[in-house]
Amino acid sequence: EVKLVESGGGSVQAGGSLTLSCTADGFTFAGRLTAWYRQTPGSECELISVLRLDDGTSFVDLLKGRFTASQDNAKNTLYLQMNNLKAEDTAVYYCAASKEDGDEAARGLGDGACRGSPDYDRNIWGRGTQVTVSS
Repeated sequence: EVKLVESGGGSVQAGGSLTLSCTADGFTFAGRLTAWYRQTPGSECELISVLRLDDGTSFVDLLKGRFTASQDNAKNTLYLQMNNLKAEDTAVYYCAASKEDGDEAARGLGDGACRGSPDYDRNIWGRGTQVTVSS
């Protein structure tokens, strides 16, 4: 079974920082696109970043300046460093890795691709980790 294991969520006060981790289990990130999403109840999931691990190319960087997506290829792990957190950053955060190659991988990692989307099964997903920011 292939899966993504997330960790690092929690509660923090506004202005604080958290780092989320996402480790691949049963596969590697080589040749894949990877992404971070977040979702609040009743809202469509929001694409935060898309990263190609093979060369570190960033295709989406929604919260540049506060959030930074990175990778450790040796550990087969993704990271999302979140700084200067705000109350509106409160959400469940998901990592995802493409099952497809090339342009199809990119098409499968658009806004709203989370559970319930036609694109959901085009990717491997973590279970999500809650981040709560209090003001």
